[in-house]
Amino acid sequence: NGHLIHAHLSGKMRMHKIRILPGDRVTIEMTPYDLTKGRVIYRH
Repeated sequence: NGHLIHAHLSGKMRMHKIRILPGDRVTIEMTPYDLTKGRVIYRH
């Protein structure tokens, strides 16, 4: 929808050294308090 989100990798993705490249489709878990911050929880 055009919104920009600043997201970082979740702990399990960091633990298993899963890399994300520009153009990858990901699932993001967002905080209800600040809709510009989130966490990448899955790479498709």
